[in-house]
Amino acid sequence: MPPHPSAAWLKRAETLTGPAYKRLAQALEAAIAEGELQAGDQLPAQREVARLVGIDFTTVTRAYAMARERGLIEGAAGRGTFVRSRTDEGETGLVDLSMNLPPQPLGLSLGGLLRETTGAVLARTDPAVLMAYHPGAGSLAQRTAGAAWLAPTLGEVSPERVRLCGGAQTALSALLGLLAKPGDIILVETLTYPGLLAAAAQRGLRPIPCPMDAEGLEPDALARLCAEHRPRAICCTPTFQNPTTATMSLARRAAIVAVAQAAGATILEDDAYGLLPATPLPALASLWPQGVFHIATTAKALSPGLRIAFIVAPDDRVGETVDALHAIAQMPAPLMAAVVTAWIREGDAARVLQGVRREAVARRRLAAEILPSAIGGAESLHVWLDLPSGWSDGRWLEAARARGLSMVDAKAFAAPGASRNGARLSLGAPAKAATLARALREVVGLLAAGPA
Repeated sequence: MPPHPSAAWLKRAETLTGPAYKRLAQALEAAIAEGELQAGDQLPAQREVARLVGIDFTTVTRAYAMARERGLIEGAAGRGTFVRSRTDEGETGLVDLSMNLPPQPLGLSLGGLLRETTGAVLARTDPAVLMAYHPGAGSLAQRTAGAAWLAPTLGEVSPERVRLCGGAQTALSALLGLLAKPGDIILVETLTYPGLLAAAAQRGLRPIPCPMDAEGLEPDALARLCAEHRPRAICCTPTFQNPTTATMSLARRAAIVAVAQAAGATILEDDAYGLLPATPLPALASLWPQGVFHIATTAKALSPGLRIAFIVAPDDRVGETVDALHAIAQMPAPLMAAVVTAWIREGDAARVLQGVRREAVARRRLAAEILPSAIGGAESLHVWLDLPSGWSDGRWLEAARARGLSMVDAKAFAAPGASRNGARLSLGAPAKAATLARALREVVGLLAAGPA
């Protein structure tokens, strides 16, 4: 009989020291922490573990009991033992303030909605069609839904300009490959999305940081850099910029577009958070349709697991965009594209967005009460915290981890040559607002204690 599929983690215990039951518990904890085991994975029965490891049943029982006390596993009567979900009451381990994702929508069950929609899609669509290759980057129905979804920031857009792909990172990589070649310069925000920097590095591009203020890119500095470097593209996030939360006013958006037009530079607009404000601001692409490539992902507005992003390209560059996407990702996942399309057409996406926005507002208000020095818009999924000079060289992250917190500091976002002392705190990752509140109070305590 082959070993249980979730038994590979047992080998970790061989490299540890101490009593057998502690080694097993530590091996299990490490496997969960590193992602080898995930929430919901079933563990082998205790007698099976005893047989595989060559120890007595009582030792395994003791190891499982220790893991249960640590909140790592749970038992289900008649079914077995499973890795515990961190969304359960009483979250354990590090509190995640590092992963920037939307909170669970207030008043809605994403799981229930996903099951209902997936069932409906499978009921009306031949599964063989869903599981086959699909040409292009989205059907007309999917692109029409995308145009409707983006209307609050883009206005009326022809579906012909809209294309789908498997997430914003895919879109960024494809468009950077379209707009620039190795050695070319692109202008980026001083602190910017790490995925953009990674994609630029992978393609051999040279990112030059542009100074920012409370509204994002500074127009005068951008004009000087355009004149000096003649960049192939200007990359920016105009709403709730990641990580600083800077949001361009309408006047600032117009000024940035005017600079780009005068310089003949294309804008690559990563509008991941554009739909989150109750009154969305016009996207840069709505101000200059022929000079802006617009990217909008469902990851921040709905759920990161959907992995769908919409690209809106200038009229005369749609064909190039399709070719660039096809070169790195032949198509978006058909089932996920069908789910997103159904949600948009049937109004579910708007309900999820509204639920995410309500919970985001509540969490942002909580952060303002506990940590008033943090910067962020009313509906922002994250806040920015400027740090005193003593918190440098990773000391903040180390001290935060000692208090049970996981987060990221400015170093992760810094473009080459840029520096700023601060940290991004993501408000959506903790499953419960009470957990977030405890974590924010730890941040307050950390600041009060200082870097000693």
